[in-house]
Amino acid sequence: MKLRKVTAASAVVLALAVSVTACGGDKKDDAAGGKKIKIGIKFDQPGLGLKQPDGSFSGFDVDVATYVAKQLGYQPNQIEWVETKSADRENALQRGDVKFIAATYSITDERKQKVDFAGPYLLAHQDLLVKKGSDITKGTDLNGKKLCSVTGSTSAQNVQKTIAPKANLRELSGYSECVAGLQSGAVDALTTDNSILAGFAAQDKYKGQFQLAGLKLSNENYGIGVKKGDSATVGKINKALEQMVSDKSWDKAVEKNFGPAGYKNEPAPKIGDIVK
Repeated sequence: MKLRKVTAASAVVLALAVSVTACGGDKKDDAAGGKKIKIGIKFDQPGLGLKQPDGSFSGFDVDVATYVAKQLGYQPNQIEWVETKSADRENALQRGDVKFIAATYSITDERKQKVDFAGPYLLAHQDLLVKKGSDITKGTDLNGKKLCSVTGSTSAQNVQKTIAPKANLRELSGYSECVAGLQSGAVDALTTDNSILAGFAAQDKYKGQFQLAGLKLSNENYGIGVKKGDSATVGKINKALEQMVSDKSWDKAVEKNFGPAGYKNEPAPKIGDIVK
């Protein structure tokens, strides 16, 4: 009888332990939801995705992602921001590191083979950032010049293939490194989207040093990247983006983040266009 009582007591303890573990599992924070949501952004792009010295985040992509997350049921304090550099965005989604990515993520046919996109939520154009007074005024002027871009960016590929095949291309891991190179004279120009370049040019420490060439070398439709096959999340994000445009929160975010740089943005694109 004593043995049976101990066994029975042990069974109760085991059952309670299993119950507690199960409850803990329900509360576990992960990329798929729960009490937290992990969102991929850039950490080094002023005006779009920038980590501030105090640990907070700012920028248009941050504002868009925060709005979308709220529509999905998450408050700002439930968001975990994850740095996703250009070359690692597809891998981050495939691994499940993040639920979605809003990181100047241009929608391309090649990328659509690996991930799904919601949006687009912004139309940007590839441009050049040069020093004030530079003799680089058009794309072909880059031939023989030292050009900087970021590894994994479509901008570098575009220049090499169609604009200036004789440009001396240097690919670095972040745009901030390219801007530093431009300031020091290590490179002659930086190429990427005009929205990104405007953010850097507007920074206090660079004001008056750089200028945009004002070229429209390509159309860059920014989308929100989602793991391939997750059509349910794509649909929810598209609805959130439509709401953001409808209630004018999109316009406010554009003015807040790009207005100080004098960036001339395109109107809000139609959500769902070019994604399929």
